[in-house]
Amino acid sequence: MKIAVYCSANNNIDPDFFKETQALGHWIARNGYDLVFGGTNTGLMDCIGKAVKEAGGRTIGVVPQIIEKGGRTFGDLDVDIPCDNLSDRKELMTAQSDVAIALPGGIGTLDEVFSTASSATIGYHNERVIMYNMKGFWNSLRSLMDDLQARNMIRGDYKQHIEFADSLDDIAGIIGGMI
Repeated sequence: MKIAVYCSANNNIDPDFFKETQALGHWIARNGYDLVFGGTNTGLMDCIGKAVKEAGGRTIGVVPQIIEKGGRTFGDLDVDIPCDNLSDRKELMTAQSDVAIALPGGIGTLDEVFSTASSATIGYHNERVIMYNMKGFWNSLRSLMDDLQARNMIRGDYKQHIEFADSLDDIAGIIGGMI
């Protein structure tokens, strides 16, 4: 199984997010899963890549040319998939993975989450996104999604495409149920 991870490339965030990201990376590798990620050497992206490698796992980076030119590519990629831009990156990450996990992040992470979920809703793929709700980070998004659902702004049940996990055990249970 290949797991895409969407996350922050910012170093100046809550240190607990790095600890939980490291644990996730170790779990991914110990279970024999491959990591598909944005392939940068900063923030949680760097952290997840290092953790997977520390635990003997394989990293697949989907790296826009502008990041490579800027020297911000993760230094220990097993597979480097270059791409032209962020739109290409999202499509390639989805094509390369079986499930996605969203860690704390900003606009880019939200863009990846909603691109993956919206393309699944109209039948391009069956990939789900798991929102790793570290320290309640995604609580406001969960409330928004529930509100949109209650107002009939979402066709069907969004939980078929976006699930929330409050712990690594929750993630393991969701992914275990997919295998």
